[in-house]
Amino acid sequence: MLKLIRLEWKKNNIGKYIGGSIIMALLIGLFIFSLAFLGIAEDPDGTLDAAPGTDVISAPIELFTSMAFLIFTSVMLASFIVSAYKNKTMALMFSYPIKRQKILASQMIAVWSFNFMALILTKLAIYLCISIGAGFIRSSFAIDFSMGSLSFYVQLVLRSVVTVSMSFIALFVGMALKSSKATIITSFLLILLTQANIGDLTMADNAIVPIILTIISFVFAILSIYNVENKDLI
Repeated sequence: MLKLIRLEWKKNNIGKYIGGSIIMALLIGLFIFSLAFLGIAEDPDGTLDAAPGTDVISAPIELFTSMAFLIFTSVMLASFIVSAYKNKTMALMFSYPIKRQKILASQMIAVWSFNFMALILTKLAIYLCISIGAGFIRSSFAIDFSMGSLSFYVQLVLRSVVTVSMSFIALFVGMALKSSKATIITSFLLILLTQANIGDLTMADNAIVPIILTIISFVFAILSIYNVENKDLI
């Protein structure tokens, strides 16, 4: 399996995705730093323009990193898998003496593991920058985290698992509709579903929702490879 994962990274030129994730992390980090320390999130009278419950710095960090990497993961899944079906390269891979399920699973794991690590590193870098900056500059947002706490890292990992795993829902839709665009559009819809709010109603801070979403995501992951041995190629 590890050989197949490395093959997928090499075949799909993982270097360009590394570069893309670094650029994305830098842009998000710069934006969050500006929100926290340059006053762009404040009204002219100096008060923070934020909805109740989002006046802590972890709120924008989690929001923007989750949005960015859910879309990024879905784009990679569309490129690695859905596009491979459409341009017939998947047919070549399925001609190898390896089970189709194993090939498809390796592609999904290759994308998931890459984005999980990239998201973890991005969040750690941003939280570290904010932590250092808060020691010298007044923050518009309340600093609500401690990088010396074990619970901080547990939550960081769990939230990252949920975010990256949700892309499997987008993959299932893309494979069902035989469309890379459908995969990416579904990722946007998932963001609206999980991050948007109607009045005071939102699922972003609901403790049960991440558990349900993770279970649903892995169910869709299983469905994506289920019976692939007997299915015709797109």
